[in-house]
Amino acid sequence: MTSAAVLVVSSHVVRGSVGARSAFVLERLGHRVWSLPTVILPWHPGHGRAHRVPVPAEDFKALAADLARAPWLGEVGAVVSGYLADPAQATAIADLVAAVKARNPDALYLCDPILGDDGGLYVREDVAAAQRDVLMPVADLATPNRFELGWLTGRPVDSLPAVADAARTLSPKKVVVTSAPAMMRGKIASALVTARDMVVAETPMIERAPSGTGDLFGALLVSRLLEGRPDEQALASAVAGTFELVARSVKAGSDELDLALHQDSLVRPMALVDTRRFGGPAARRRPAPKPDAIP
Repeated sequence: MTSAAVLVVSSHVVRGSVGARSAFVLERLGHRVWSLPTVILPWHPGHGRAHRVPVPAEDFKALAADLARAPWLGEVGAVVSGYLADPAQATAIADLVAAVKARNPDALYLCDPILGDDGGLYVREDVAAAQRDVLMPVADLATPNRFELGWLTGRPVDSLPAVADAARTLSPKKVVVTSAPAMMRGKIASALVTARDMVVAETPMIERAPSGTGDLFGALLVSRLLEGRPDEQALASAVAGTFELVARSVKAGSDELDLALHQDSLVRPMALVDTRRFGGPAARRRPAPKPDAIP
């Protein structure tokens, strides 16, 4: 059976594995991908300054409107949005999501509100506000990192209980907070928060991880959910695949996530993950290996 198509709306880099290049992950997992760029760059800005070509607001709106009336729109089972270059893009994306859901009410919308990290915002504040005020209210699932969660909510996020409290003030029914505080030293957590409970998946911290881990994680998570996996299982699998691919890329000395070389990590990750449930049935604990144990 053909897997649902996924519409990815994010930045496009010529070289690298960030933003809309996560389409490769989805295609490897059997999804047709529709890709709508918000900005075109030669590489991730972390590699150095370079020319950027934002898609003009009116052109972006027109492209989104064309897609909204496309005869094939019903094949889209999920929309994933990431980096925005202009606040007006948020309104066009929200309208496109509404059109997708009108054709396919079961379609999933994942909003990855790419705003910044512990160093602060790396988008304009009006762009960040558009993510918060326009896209988050229509999202089914959001995947902010810990800094982004704090910015979006104005709440403290220095502990897992604080992360859960903050996440529950957001509109999406499910929020996965990446780079959340871990319970064990030397580890990093991803916390799936719902109104009823929180599931935390931990793996060892990997130093000098390449950019694009959030895009990779979001693509893996959406694919697992479209497969029909339960939330906890989808989270654990996405975290395992992300950890394994990052560990292998770092071990090889790559300055980007090497998606092409380590495709088996996308399909069948072998890394195990510590998972715990807070509120609701207790989760099993599955120990994760150290990064240097990943072949």
